[in-house]
Amino acid sequence: SFTLLGFAAFLTQTVVEIDLAQREALERAAKIVEKEAKRVIGTYDYGWPPLKPETIARKATGDSPLLETGDLRKSIGHKVMSSSEAQVGSDSDKAIWHELGTSRIPPRPFLMGAAVHKEGEVVRILGEGSVKGLVRS
Repeated sequence: SFTLLGFAAFLTQTVVEIDLAQREALERAAKIVEKEAKRVIGTYDYGWPPLKPETIARKATGDSPLLETGDLRKSIGHKVMSSSEAQVGSDSDKAIWHELGTSRIPPRPFLMGAAVHKEGEVVRILGEGSVKGLVRS
């Protein structure tokens, strides 16, 4: 039979299930953006300005934008902050210089580019996560 206490317990469990499903979805989405940001380093897949010939000549990796030692790629990570926020980024100063550009380096946005490139997949995952949370409860 229906009771107010039973209904309150149901609502509480529903909120917990939705929160868990959203966190799981954000984790999956953040991993996808992180993987894409790492993948694009060393390529021209996002139409970045070409490297200067003198830059290519001095690089051990040749014509590979943002790739020299692999440190930038290794610095990229993600963190789920809550059921509604995740971050993908880097703790490297070079990431900011390359993402936004400097007076001597044109911007090559690998983090924002990855987020934009994977937007449809991320939206689908987050939508499925919300539905999953409702269905679980």
